[in-house]
Amino acid sequence: MKKGKMRVMAVIVLSAMVLCCACGKKDAAGGGTIEGELSDIMADIYAGVNVDAETKEAMQGYVTDTLTADNEQALLGVSGVSYTEGVYSVPMISSIAYQCVLLRVSPDDVENVKTMLNENADVNKWVCVSAETVLVENVGDVVLFIMCDKDTAYAVSESFQALGK
Repeated sequence: MKKGKMRVMAVIVLSAMVLCCACGKKDAAGGGTIEGELSDIMADIYAGVNVDAETKEAMQGYVTDTLTADNEQALLGVSGVSYTEGVYSVPMISSIAYQCVLLRVSPDDVENVKTMLNENADVNKWVCVSAETVLVENVGDVVLFIMCDKDTAYAVSESFQALGK
């Protein structure tokens, strides 16, 4: 009788551990999904970002536009990135280095796209300023690529990740 209870308990504990590991891997790999148009998702990121009032106000004035074959090299640092939808957000005129790009990609291409963006990010592409931080993350099939100062980058990332929960 005691061995039977021990086996049942072992199976329960093992099942719980497998479930926890599976959930942890999903979250660590950027699991979850974000539905909707990328321009709306960008607006939601900015609405939920936790930055100082001046930065938040400035973000409301950033231009959000469609990524095209004509501007992808300048924004992504590389051409030939495989995506089905892309938008970017940049300040019109600013003395700060900032860009935020969202890409919707095939789930099979997420890691490859993230690697391409990380390897080709040019933090010195602006005149007289450089980005302090590059982050490339995903929630499901949506990839966030941001270059700017550290605090803003992590705040935008946190807002982005919260949309996938």
